[in-house]
Amino acid sequence: MHVQPVPLPSGEPAAVLDGVARWITSPPLRDLVTAFGGQWPGGDSPTLLGWLDAFSATHWDFRAGGERPDAREPDLEPEVATLVEASADALGMVSAKPPPRRDYRYVVVLGGLAHACLRRTAYTAHLLRRGTAAEGVGVLGSLRPLSPAERALPSVESCRSEVDVLDLGVRRAFGVTKPVEIDDAPDGSWSVHTYAPADGPRVAVLAAPSSEPGVRRAHTADTQRFWARRAALAQGDRLLVVTAPIYVPFQHCDAVRTLGLPYGCAVDTVGVDPRLGDELPLPEPTLTPGRYLQEIRSAIRSMRLLVAALGGQ
Repeated sequence: MHVQPVPLPSGEPAAVLDGVARWITSPPLRDLVTAFGGQWPGGDSPTLLGWLDAFSATHWDFRAGGERPDAREPDLEPEVATLVEASADALGMVSAKPPPRRDYRYVVVLGGLAHACLRRTAYTAHLLRRGTAAEGVGVLGSLRPLSPAERALPSVESCRSEVDVLDLGVRRAFGVTKPVEIDDAPDGSWSVHTYAPADGPRVAVLAAPSSEPGVRRAHTADTQRFWARRAALAQGDRLLVVTAPIYVPFQHCDAVRTLGLPYGCAVDTVGVDPRLGDELPLPEPTLTPGRYLQEIRSAIRSMRLLVAALGGQ
């Protein structure tokens, strides 16, 4: 089943609302709503996003407030599962695309589960070796403790947190051994370790504090804001965000909201290319229809926050 690809909202502020409207009214998303018994409503983007948020909470939320690895997998009819995978591909969540430009001020690497941290740091080093230019690299994580399954991965046994794995990934991928600068919070709530590879830009590995300490761990927006305050972003800077393909829509919109709009930066977002499995530390994990539906919901929620930041309700 082939479905026409749907572009993400541009990282240029003036084009964001049109891009969101195009994505949330696209045929792949409409087909999914229909397949799960929904009747498409009318209304503007804020109204439609509110409806999609509620609809996806009922039909596509398999985490029940837990972490992604703990989400249950729904029992879908084969034709629905096929539709989900085709729609996810059209919505930009399956196939990796190369960076649209060759030069950026910063490459921003987003953290995640342990295997993702290793793959994303390795892919970033791969991009820089293959000609993507940047003045600096920000590797953004948190102090989230690793799960037993993550700690069981080969060669990460000494790591205890997400940022530990990111730091390990940077040392491996960029051929560095010790940071040239260390800035740690006295209370242990955040840290910044900066490396200086011999043949590339400086790489800063950050563990961000939570904006709601005692309530939850730092999330993606927390890590992006923490890095931005230290990076001295300027109007017109171009940023390349690196994540996994399945997370590109939601994390792109988060980056536009937390980095693009406040600082006047242009944002491009790419996923690790799964075809490079032999070159990266770990193979791409198996993705399921339930995982794709969950992250389509994440994208809807991120777009809702983005539209609200632009003055929508």
